[in-house]
Amino acid sequence: MAQTTVTTQPAARAVGATKIYGVGDTEVRALDGIDVEFERGRFTAIMGPSGSGKSTLMHCQAGLDTLTAGKVFIGDTDLSSLGERELTLLRRDNVGFVFQAFNLVPTLSALENITLPMDLAGVKPDEEWLDLVIDTVGLRDRLTHRPNELSGGQQQRVAVSRALAGRPEIIFADEPTGNVDSTTGAEILQFMKHAVDTLGQTIVMVTHDPVAASYADRVVFLADGKVVGELHDPDAERVIDHMKQLRG
Repeated sequence: MAQTTVTTQPAARAVGATKIYGVGDTEVRALDGIDVEFERGRFTAIMGPSGSGKSTLMHCQAGLDTLTAGKVFIGDTDLSSLGERELTLLRRDNVGFVFQAFNLVPTLSALENITLPMDLAGVKPDEEWLDLVIDTVGLRDRLTHRPNELSGGQQQRVAVSRALAGRPEIIFADEPTGNVDSTTGAEILQFMKHAVDTLGQTIVMVTHDPVAASYADRVVFLADGKVVGELHDPDAERVIDHMKQLRG
């Protein structure tokens, strides 16, 4: 399968990203001057030991948290330059989110959950794109079902489809397979990779699972709030070896 062409402008990047909690003896540097870029049309996994700063980096990069120092960009937009309303609009219009918890509205159908962000924004979905996403994820025959009528894997596919439906500039996924079994997790990861390879999406995923990371085009490793390495075209074995070195 042909890889989507990558442009020179990254979908997101961090420059000197620093996040400090506490002061004095209780100070913790969750992020310690990180510089990293996330290319368009690529699937990037972020890994590291517990406390390495991987979730903090994703939350700050996505505009869900603020830095103590440094800058993060979505496209060419410096998030620190935005007011709260501008940041909310950027997250709504340019960023997709997939979390371990499916975060579906129980009273809405699968289709209504998928289109909910656009409905709230008063934006009419691109029907051709929406059909492509629905068919790609294999939910065509489940669109009228509510979340309690769907399996865990189907619910997470609805959540991924919701993130894709608005054609965001980038999708951030935080342990997206953490609440499903390994077979269902593999299906979700295959779909996410398919969304990158054939739909041209950009996904950044935080995970602790070497098998999940092996679906990515690139793995960025963090330790003690710093980027300490990366792998391209990873497999699970190489990821495990790299993680062992970090813990060693």
